[in-house]
Amino acid sequence: MARENLRATVLGFLGAFAVFAVLFYFAGVDELVGTLERADPRYIALVVAATIGWLAAWSVALRTVLGVLGVDLSFAKSFFVFTGAMFSNNITPFGQAGGEPVTAYLITRTADAEYETSLAAIASVDTLNFVPSITIALMGAIYYATEVTLGTNQDIALAVVAVAVLAVTVPSVGYLAWQRRYRLEARAVSSLTPRIQWVAERVPRVSAPTRDGIEKRIEGFFRAIERIAANPRGLALALGMSAFGWFFQMLGLWLSFRAIGVSIPLSIALFVVPIGAIAGVTPLPGGAGGIESVLVILLLAAPLPQVTNSVAVAAVVVFRGAVYWIPILIGGTVMAWVSAHSKGTPR
Repeated sequence: MARENLRATVLGFLGAFAVFAVLFYFAGVDELVGTLERADPRYIALVVAATIGWLAAWSVALRTVLGVLGVDLSFAKSFFVFTGAMFSNNITPFGQAGGEPVTAYLITRTADAEYETSLAAIASVDTLNFVPSITIALMGAIYYATEVTLGTNQDIALAVVAVAVLAVTVPSVGYLAWQRRYRLEARAVSSLTPRIQWVAERVPRVSAPTRDGIEKRIEGFFRAIERIAANPRGLALALGMSAFGWFFQMLGLWLSFRAIGVSIPLSIALFVVPIGAIAGVTPLPGGAGGIESVLVILLLAAPLPQVTNSVAVAAVVVFRGAVYWIPILIGGTVMAWVSAHSKGTPR
């Protein structure tokens, strides 16, 4: 299984490199390099600061959710744990969906928590982070609806329709899933138990868990989700910090344009950043290549005559260079340290 995961990751990065090659060719390599060489280091530093602000805000959201579950974690530890989570997401195909199990293991080792509690915490944070993004993107869509003739621009119109559909579909699906959570729990137990036992029987030095043990852990996961949902104060604080983190990301894109000498309205970033993040569900590691492409398409579709192909790609390279690589550098160090000091297996 480890070999299959490694193969998927390698193929994902090869796919991302191919997407970047097309994107750079589209922008014009020489013109792109020239634009990046003129970037103001002071604004680059501010982009880095905005990235750290985003990581700090979302780490507070994680700390809040863990606190609701009775897991005490300092701000410093929650920051490093969250950067480790982003490292896992950025090197794993399908973003959060692929990195959550690794992140849960990291939380378990750092916070001395049960694995199912850690998994419920990071799954809840990822879900909560999605809610403000749709709200903010809708605000941006309203801006475009008042300032731009949507019917004349197919890319923008499709993006607005996609956001509107998500704004209706996601809460509806979430509500139905919550109403049927006990039925879903029973199905999860019956479906996952034989698969987990099959895997455990084939992994060296790992004893196959009993059906009762697996059922207890799955039930623990669902009970943890219920505890989070039943704490409105904790939910409100986590959602607020999530929205704050999104603002830092949008500020980072706006500063990236200022770094290369171009000014755009902050409301443009309000719209394109959350929509670009949706591309993180692609099978590319951390959405690398997919997110950049969507951002460039939306920026070029916006009424910004000063934003040429090379300018759009250069600004996105600066922005995503910080948002993607800073968590990898910090989080990779955290993961290496935890791996070196870990003993045993998750409880």
